[in-house]
Amino acid sequence: MEVPGHSLRDVKAPTHRYGAELANAIEEKWRERWEREGTYLAPNPSGALAEPNGRLASREAYYVLDMFPYPSGSGLHVGHPLGYIGSDVVARHRRMQGFNVLHTIGYDAFGLPAERYAVETGRHPEVTTRENIANMRRQLRRLGLGHDPRRSVATTDPGFYRWTQWIFLRLYEAWYDPVADAARPVA
Repeated sequence: MEVPGHSLRDVKAPTHRYGAELANAIEEKWRERWEREGTYLAPNPSGALAEPNGRLASREAYYVLDMFPYPSGSGLHVGHPLGYIGSDVVARHRRMQGFNVLHTIGYDAFGLPAERYAVETGRHPEVTTRENIANMRRQLRRLGLGHDPRRSVATTDPGFYRWTQWIFLRLYEAWYDPVADAARPVA
């Protein structure tokens, strides 16, 4: 009901009212805590990735790898998070069951979608892909998903595609010999 001379916009909400601003503040507080404490960082038994959470390394391992999104646009679309939320639920459930859960995500950035986006924007695909990956990571973080960012890969990273190309060449240069039950050189 409108009161003459007053608008609902003039009414201040009580400070205890739960709204978007309070929700964002609560969510950001927890995201920062999870990052500070390394909540979703899966430890190795030894080496550079043993900490934080080294005490969890002896637990039975459980691996969750999310589908690699194509960072070929300016960000996530509404369908992207659906699968990631499902795998995040599985990873959290396993973590609560006492597993040392490695939950990570990679980015498949080769191919026509990345090239088309670069053509549309008039910028090099290396630059647009790097920016799009950073934006997707920011968006996925906002969703509160429990990925271990230290284990993330992008198919455009030379350290990644060097080995996939090496494997492809070994396969290309070989044939399967059913008598020997082994791969043999084509030569």
